[in-house]
Amino acid sequence: MTDPDSTSGEEPGIDPNAFRDDDDRISPHWLERLRAFLIAGRSEDIATVMQPLYSSDVGDVLESLDADERLLLVRLLGENFDYSALTEVDESIRVELMEELPNAEIARGMAGLDNDDAVFILEDMEQVDRDEVLAKLPTFERLSLKRSLDFPEDSAGRRMLTDFIAIPPFWTVGQTIDYLRREVDLPDEFYQIYVVDASYSVLGTIPLDKFIRAPRTTSIESMMNTNLVLVDANEDQEEAARDFERYDLVEIGVVDESNRLVGVLTIDDIVDVIHEEADEDIKLLAGVGDEDISDSTADTVRSRVPWLIVNLFSAVMVSMVIGLFNATIEQMVALAVLMPIVASMGGNAGTQTMTVTVRALSMRELDGRRLRRLITREMVVGLFNGVIFAVLIGLVTWLRFNNLQLGGVIGLAMVINMAVAGTAGILIPLTLDKFKADPAIASSVFVTTVTDVVGFFAFLGIAGLWFGLF
Repeated sequence: MTDPDSTSGEEPGIDPNAFRDDDDRISPHWLERLRAFLIAGRSEDIATVMQPLYSSDVGDVLESLDADERLLLVRLLGENFDYSALTEVDESIRVELMEELPNAEIARGMAGLDNDDAVFILEDMEQVDRDEVLAKLPTFERLSLKRSLDFPEDSAGRRMLTDFIAIPPFWTVGQTIDYLRREVDLPDEFYQIYVVDASYSVLGTIPLDKFIRAPRTTSIESMMNTNLVLVDANEDQEEAARDFERYDLVEIGVVDESNRLVGVLTIDDIVDVIHEEADEDIKLLAGVGDEDISDSTADTVRSRVPWLIVNLFSAVMVSMVIGLFNATIEQMVALAVLMPIVASMGGNAGTQTMTVTVRALSMRELDGRRLRRLITREMVVGLFNGVIFAVLIGLVTWLRFNNLQLGGVIGLAMVINMAVAGTAGILIPLTLDKFKADPAIASSVFVTTVTDVVGFFAFLGIAGLWFGLF
């Protein structure tokens, strides 16, 4: 077995102790060394090489190891394993590790985590295991986590930190500074101070840059900002992210149904939310569901099969339309060669419009005036694109088959299908959104079906009438 401390055989210029290579990937030499330590069971050496890494780096390491190696790494690290790294890995890996580790060990690891990280891990656990882990935590921390878990999934309440700085309005800057220096049970990082009344309703906020410049004698009430931007704990995390974007925030207070301050959201959590929501929308548009690259083959199959079944039904519908024109196709074989072009161009045009519409809906950019403008624009764009490509494909068809009339038929079918594609690409997502369905989920299936059906029907129908093939 290779000595993990040996550097023999290394390529010139490569540092075997470097964690990442020039492509910002985990260095294979570093990973090989870690695997050797794991095989040898050298827990002290493992702790030494893992100690400099950030939690996100530890997450990358876990995803690079095999299942048995991950578990061995966590067990050999013991108290040195940072459980916040579990928030940086795919859900399937996190769940897999949680199932293998004892609940007592999980509770120990969570004791030092921020509230939002602990909730993120706990919400993936089975209820029985979750309750057992919570029962082993200190009372205050247990109650805080239970409160956060009571909020809806993917809500601001699930994402919030429950540690924040709240002071009364009658204090001075000096009193507040003394309080911050004296108290030990305060958040490690914060961006603003919240001014609250006796019931913890927010009266105002003070950003740190303004606070540290003020004289000690300045009253808090005189300098607080009363133009409040707060988020309800039950509000969807995507809406909270939109507030951060709209008001250029780095932190926002979270209030409950009684308008009491219960936590804060910070920009690092919102960056994760934006990434998750964008990732979810991309996957839904492709019909792959909530899927990670670390998922097993069986899980991936289960995720994709439902949408492939939907696609199968849409394909059957399209084939039935083609079947109506069997006699027409038999009399003019060139139609079979040309008809995929019309459907394909319509599908691509519809997908372009659909993508713009779904994005606008997700960003809440479509008010009444902009909605009417977008519908009109996309219909006109579809018509113009139809004319442009009708001329191109008409000329190509004429030259290839030496048939001017056939070029005119496919050109007319192209105009019709491109116009329909632009209309369907915007109306289908809008309709799904109207009925409270996520427009990203099924828009692509419906749009493709519409453009295929209309494309084939228009081309073959016009050809049959034009050449008298019926």
